[in-house]
Amino acid sequence: MKIYTSLALILLTVMLFMGCKDNTKVQPVRKVQKVVEPKGPRVMGDNTVSRKVGWVGGIYTVEVKRHADKSLAKASDGSHEYYDNKISVRILRQNGSEFFNREFTKADFKAKVDDQYYKNGALLGIVFVRSEGPELVFAASVGNPDKSSDEYVPLVLKISKLGTVTITQDENLE
Repeated sequence: MKIYTSLALILLTVMLFMGCKDNTKVQPVRKVQKVVEPKGPRVMGDNTVSRKVGWVGGIYTVEVKRHADKSLAKASDGSHEYYDNKISVRILRQNGSEFFNREFTKADFKAKVDDQYYKNGALLGIVFVRSEGPELVFAASVGNPDKSSDEYVPLVLKISKLGTVTITQDENLE
């Protein structure tokens, strides 16, 4: 009987120690990933937008393509360099023939932006807005190339039914 009592006592002691064991879990070691800064100038991102538009009695396709151009002077946000953009605007008639095709750079907007934006800024974008009588109206911008920045000069680009281009500063900030 003493053996059974001793075994029970030993078993009870082992269970007591196991029950009192520290239950805190060891967290796995996490590797901290290093943020790798890109070497060389950054790219704002290429994109293409195509849209059908009713204009001067027909249906036209307006296509706007933005791409970084390494041959242009670089833009800067103060801490990083960026490749500036070229933006092509192409307008096709309903039958597929080309009505208008022109590539724009920041130089096309030089007369409408101040020297600081022209020197350090980039051509950020051209976006179709609406058809207005004999003209197609686009919003354009030149400014800080950082995506998180809201520093830019708003511009209006108009293409007439004869294919002429006019550029003005946007005074109506909607």
